[in-house]
Amino acid sequence: MTTNTVDPSEIAKFTAMADEWWDPNGKFKPLHMLNPCRLDYITTQIAGEYDRDLTKPHPFDGLRILDIGCGGGLLCEPMARLGAQVVGVDAAERNIPVARAHAAQSDLDIDYRFTTAEALAATGDSFDVVLNMEVVEHVSDPLGYLTACRQLLKPGGLHICSTLNRNPKSFAMAIVGAEHIMRWLPKGTHDWSKFITPDELFDLLNRAGLDPVDRKGFQFNPITWSWRISARDLSVNYVTAALKPA
Repeated sequence: MTTNTVDPSEIAKFTAMADEWWDPNGKFKPLHMLNPCRLDYITTQIAGEYDRDLTKPHPFDGLRILDIGCGGGLLCEPMARLGAQVVGVDAAERNIPVARAHAAQSDLDIDYRFTTAEALAATGDSFDVVLNMEVVEHVSDPLGYLTACRQLLKPGGLHICSTLNRNPKSFAMAIVGAEHIMRWLPKGTHDWSKFITPDELFDLLNRAGLDPVDRKGFQFNPITWSWRISARDLSVNYVTAALKPA
């Protein structure tokens, strides 16, 4: 395996939680809560880029989608149900059997692999869409990692990347709130110093050879206990879309 950008301490955190991926009230509860909002953005971007009708059965037929840092498959399974050919990769080895077992229970054919973005890029494999959700803040070299993501895209392919902004509000919500007060995540899951501002991420995407075309916020409403996509509020969680030049 090539592990140029893998941070072993980050992998250890998620390896320790691998068995809880599909427990909506477990350590990945924040992702289960956020997932409908993430899927809304992802499917809308893919449908718009590839002119697909989301009201039809299997609208992503013929598309090859890669989910890097797939974990237990929370994004891979919906993509497969929409008709895509899905490959999920993760550098935490224990995540892969969890993901495979759940896909088998769900009668879904998903290609899960224990590998890294760099190792997969070295094989020359390529995809129409690369999903890079809540991963870039955990790697040791964001630019090197995003460069590997670009290499994995076909010309004109779509890259979707979500992460956490770096500011006092994100520290209060993602570190103090989620880890210390609500205890949604184990303490130390996130390193605030590794959070990336939207402008920094757009610069990194450009330097990696991608063309950023959109960014939105994922905004949490504590009253309705739900997430929504926001065109203005990128203060904590946010997502970007970028294209590989054709």
